[in-house]
Amino acid sequence: MKKIIIINGPNLNLLGVRETSIYGNQDFISYFEGLKGDFQELELHYYQSNHEGAIIDKLHEVGFSYDGVILNAGAFTHTSVAIGDAIAGIKTPVVEVHISNVHQRETFRHHSYLAKNCVGVICGFGLNSYKLAIHSFV
Repeated sequence: MKKIIIINGPNLNLLGVRETSIYGNQDFISYFEGLKGDFQELELHYYQSNHEGAIIDKLHEVGFSYDGVILNAGAFTHTSVAIGDAIAGIKTPVVEVHISNVHQRETFRHHSYLAKNCVGVICGFGLNSYKLAIHSFV
């Protein structure tokens, strides 16, 4: 059974209550439960942290034993060389995901320090961006 983890970064624990016009009104935990039901043939895991180092530690932990990482690093996407380096240092393929279309937003969100080390980037499909990323691994 393939093991895939979704790692969410800062402020994504507030999905469903923060900026619902951008991110929608569904919380991630209930969405994740639905994903587990949709992909019963996979072993899906979920991790969220507002701390850059904790995200790096989780990438190191799973980066040699899991079959895929889906990473929404939130604002760290546009600031963290360290997370980009962590992705480059592991063997597990990583798909960068964003709920909103970052290219329709502020200019600083148009650049990713992660993308060059990821196998792909998905953005702009709401929470379904995660489902599309899962499909890329199956």
